[in-house]
Amino acid sequence: MKAYRQLTLAQLRLFGRNRQVLFWTLVFPIFFMVMLGSFLGKGDSTSLSVTVIDQDQTTASKALLSSMKQLSILKLTESTDLNAAMKDLKHGDRQLVVAVPKGYEAAVSAKSASMQGSKLTVYFDETSQTTNQIGLPIMSQIADGISKQIVGYTPVVTIQSQAVQSLNLKYIDFLVPGIVAMMIMSNNLNGVAGQIASWRERGILRRLQSTPLQPRSFIAAQITARLLLNGAQAMIVLLIGSLIFGTQVNGSWILLLMFVILGTLTFMSIGFIIAALAKTPESAGPIAGFVSFPLLFLGGVFFPIKNMPDWLQPVVKLLPISHLSSALRQIMNVGASLADVWREAALLGGWMLVAFIIASLTFKWE
Repeated sequence: MKAYRQLTLAQLRLFGRNRQVLFWTLVFPIFFMVMLGSFLGKGDSTSLSVTVIDQDQTTASKALLSSMKQLSILKLTESTDLNAAMKDLKHGDRQLVVAVPKGYEAAVSAKSASMQGSKLTVYFDETSQTTNQIGLPIMSQIADGISKQIVGYTPVVTIQSQAVQSLNLKYIDFLVPGIVAMMIMSNNLNGVAGQIASWRERGILRRLQSTPLQPRSFIAAQITARLLLNGAQAMIVLLIGSLIFGTQVNGSWILLLMFVILGTLTFMSIGFIIAALAKTPESAGPIAGFVSFPLLFLGGVFFPIKNMPDWLQPVVKLLPISHLSSALRQIMNVGASLADVWREAALLGGWMLVAFIIASLTFKWE
């Protein structure tokens, strides 16, 4: 027990003295979270930038412009230069250009769809899904509403809307659990592989093996030190997310801690496998990067898994980090219980068990 405590304290001191480790495992993820949260954390609301060219300059055209301004999704800019507006559209600075033709008021007053001036010209980027799926239907609805008002049309069938309050989640609420999962993976997968490979090359493991130290004490100390480090880092990230962006943990802190522990053990086991495969510390880093880099983008850290291609979904849903980030997200944002995330726990446990067995069979002291 004494050896276990001393090894644990020694490992924690190594973490504290290594400034590069502290920066890449703690400061950099927090900086990354704050930067992404500041730019994207306010939500995913859609808006369309629209330039209106009013070539009629009449009361009717002004009324049309007022109708468009009532829609918050449209960010309107008025202009008289169609060529400049088209140039902005082609450069991607605008998403729609609406030209109100001369004779618009005359066509509206005559209630004629065949008169010159009755057709609004809407220029759009045909490669943009946003304008195709949102912008054009909105402009069609505005024109249709004006037409119905002119002819006095009363619809027979109407829609009765009833609001339902849902979770008011922003991108930062999605990002913070992903950052915690990323830190757990990086600290244990890359950190364990590099450290063990370095100790093996320097002969530290060989000297430890020649002492009365039991292997279980060494492994237990490694696990305890990294659990304490990951727990402290997770708390710091959650605290900063709460103070700066107002994120919160709606579920059980105990359940959240359980997944931090489960994720730590899983990626530590994978890290020991990489350390066994790497012959030198220099090769441990690239191997760990080869494993961890794809997981960052396939594991639901920065964007939802459901947005990925259908053919990739079955593969993604087997990855340990995707289930770790999903479980942390459900606990923090939805307040999920163990009954809701038992599948994630089971899959992480399966990964941990298989990786631990492989690591035990491949681990070398020399």
